[in-house]
Amino acid sequence: MQDAVSNVEKHFGELCQIFAGYVRKTARLRDKADLLVNEIYAYAATETPNLKVGLKNFADEFSRLQDYRQAEVDRLEAKVVEPLKCYGTIVKLKRDDLKATLTAKNREAKQLSQLEKTRQRNPSDLHIISPG
Repeated sequence: MQDAVSNVEKHFGELCQIFAGYVRKTARLRDKADLLVNEIYAYAATETPNLKVGLKNFADEFSRLQDYRQAEVDRLEAKVVEPLKCYGTIVKLKRDDLKATLTAKNREAKQLSQLEKTRQRNPSDLHIISPG
């Protein structure tokens, strides 16, 4: 049981880190593209009317692509990264529950073995060695 919890903790932690890194890099790419769009607009302002229209149209379309990239970043953050972060807390709680259960089990086994040893040493004193 502990192996399963450790395995989930390890792999979900890795998945969370990798997805978060992917989201950050995608957001940085979007930021760079926004800078590129601004530079294209600045360049278009200095060119002839025909080239200006073409550059502005290109910049507008490229900007729309970045809107989709932003939507991707938002969706990944909300639907992938945040739920994976929640699993970290859940796994820690399960690990604590498992630890408490195993501690109680070990304590009970130790008490039973001590009781058994006492019974073997003094079989005539059963009224003193009651299991309750």
